[in-house]
This record gives sequence, C-alpha cells and structure tokens, in this order.
Amino acid sequence: MSQYLDSKTPLSPHITVYSWSLHIVVSVCSCDTGMALGSGVSLFGLSSLRAPGNFESHFQVCTFFPLTYHISNEIRHLMRDPGRGLKIPQLYQSGVAIFVLTVLSSVGLAAT
Repeated sequence: MSQYLDSKTPLSPHITVYSWSLHIVVSVCSCDTGMALGSGVSLFGLSSLRAPGNFESHFQVCTFFPLTYHISNEIRHLMRDPGRGLKIPQLYQSGVAIFVLTVLSSVGLAAT
C-alpha cells in the first residue's frame, strides 16, 4: 500500500474525469431518491406534526415523485440484471421512459 501512497497518483479516477450521460444521471438519481426516501420518511413524520394546513397535500408533495421514480428505476434495474438493455441506445431509451413514467405516475397519484 505504501507504494501507492508514495506514487502521488490517485487510487481511482475522479468524478470529473467522466463525461456525464443520461444513464449516469439516472443511476445517481436512483441513489439520491433512495436516500431521500429513507431520510424523508423521518423528516415527513416530524414536519407533519408541526405543519399547519392539509396533511394530505403535504404527504403527496413529499412522497409521490421520489417514490415513483425509485420504484420505476428499480424495475428498470431488475430488467437489466439478466443482461437485457445494456447497449447505450437502450440505456437512453429506458432512462427517458423512466422519467416520463415517473412524471405521469406521480401526477396520477397526486390527482387521486
């Protein structure tokens, strides 16, 4: 390990080395929404105790978009596990489909 520390080179590439494309953004968003859902449940519980007004609208705003995005993207991930849809054009198509499905399903859930 000391030879790597003495070599003055990074152990792994920095994030600025990569060019950001849609499938990277989708992956980062999936991680972010997973963390947001985990911490959001706790924050929602605390904030709904103190928030004046309509509890249902507060719940819809805090929950539906990250929940539908995370579920949709995890279904996409499960479809890729057997090796399907791993080519770049297919990754872009499924990424756009996830964003469209997320918007439509979260608006649909909020309207009910």
